[in-house]
Amino acid sequence: MTNITEDKSKEASGLSNNKLDWLTVCNIKDIAKNTGVCADFNGKQVAIFHMKTPNNSDVVDGKSEVKAICNLDPFSKASVLSRGLITEKDNQYFVASPLLKQEFCLDTGQCQQDDSVAVNVYKARIDGELVQLMEV
Repeated sequence: MTNITEDKSKEASGLSNNKLDWLTVCNIKDIAKNTGVCADFNGKQVAIFHMKTPNNSDVVDGKSEVKAICNLDPFSKASVLSRGLITEKDNQYFVASPLLKQEFCLDTGQCQQDDSVAVNVYKARIDGELVQLMEV
């Protein structure tokens, strides 16, 4: 599991540990394309996914995209979503739990097989080569 470090370039407010601050998690090169990793973010396990379209090169070129959701699979109660298979349907990304195979939308957290279940979603971005997260 990756440990976070605080973003050194704070907003003009100068507040640290503010819920609205972006926090650096890792370098984008630490996450292989089209895979996920687990990171500790404010005491919570977060699954971070690095997506690239097939026609992009392996070089970090600004066309990479990161998404982040809670790592806990609500069906199995295991922290495994970062190990799930990333899929795409209708220009939306999903991750299938490696245990029970339910799919969760990486934009909304909504389970595709059960409308009553969703996981938390986090804002995620790439700043230069740094992957950063923010609570929603």
